[in-house]
Amino acid sequence: MLRRIYILIFCLALATILVTGCATSPGTGSLTTWVEATPTTQAVAPTLPVPPTAAAPEITLAALATSPASQVELPEPTPSETPNLPATVAPPQPVRFAVIGDFGSGDHNEGDVADLVKSWNPDFIVTVGDNNYPDGAADTIDDRVGQFYQEYIAPYQGQYGPGADQPRFFPVLGNHDWNTAKGQAYLDYFSLPGNERYYDFTWGPVHFFMLSSDSREPDGVGSKSVQAQWLQERLTASQLPWKLVMMHHSAYSSGTHGSVDWMRWPFQEWGADAVLAGHDHTYERLSIDGLPYFVNGLGGGAIYAFLDKLDGSQVRYNDDYGAMLVTASEQNMVFEFFNRSGELIDQFELQK
Repeated sequence: MLRRIYILIFCLALATILVTGCATSPGTGSLTTWVEATPTTQAVAPTLPVPPTAAAPEITLAALATSPASQVELPEPTPSETPNLPATVAPPQPVRFAVIGDFGSGDHNEGDVADLVKSWNPDFIVTVGDNNYPDGAADTIDDRVGQFYQEYIAPYQGQYGPGADQPRFFPVLGNHDWNTAKGQAYLDYFSLPGNERYYDFTWGPVHFFMLSSDSREPDGVGSKSVQAQWLQERLTASQLPWKLVMMHHSAYSSGTHGSVDWMRWPFQEWGADAVLAGHDHTYERLSIDGLPYFVNGLGGGAIYAFLDKLDGSQVRYNDDYGAMLVTASEQNMVFEFFNRSGELIDQFELQK
């Protein structure tokens, strides 16, 4: 009996050793063994292997360029929209021109005025008549005009130089220019638009209307004449900002010759901005019903006296020779008269 008990104890002990070895020495099989903890031993959770964290792949520009497998499709860049800004356009330069009148004496007085005018380097020159004293003859015209202003005349056939490359000298007929062969020397010497006795031209923002004011004009000089009808039509049709009427005989003057009634046309009603004339050898600025009239006859001929001052006369000068410089932009026009010493005698501005 006792022997059986010993054998039973031996078997239990052997079984305990085998079970403990399986739990502490894991093999390579698939058996899972769980050992119940004793009351005095704390259960320990099995340590499970932690999978390694995958490192982020490093992408370089070289790899993107050389490895098709690693190339990344990037969206096409969208250009920022540039607003359509208006092109910057430089404003047109103002036009500068000289006005001379009753100048064709051929002496040093005319030479002094010519030097003054050319010192301004104007774009062109306009005259208000009596270009060739005393009688408008062919044998004196180059001495009276070309000697002093050939560089502005085109085509120029005189003896004083090569002339201009384009017309920059625009005269009107004065009464002295008519005295020989009805102004034929004038017509032969200058190449002018239209019938050459009266014509118009434009330069920059200014439209010029060059009239023939002598009573010998074949198309008449009254406000109902063929010439006047031509002027009315041309003035009305003009779209330029400034419209200037140029003629020899002054419609209004406080000088020796006085006013010439037959040239009192409705210039303002037809659209003119100012009227410039000569005939009296003075400088005068008048305002007649709000329209500026200028007498500019100090270009070289003998200087005249003033007589009775007209209503509307604002400036009068006859102390020395001189000329006008006019500067015109699309917004304003400035009229200046200088004597031959360069002294500013008068300044007047029109604005649009």
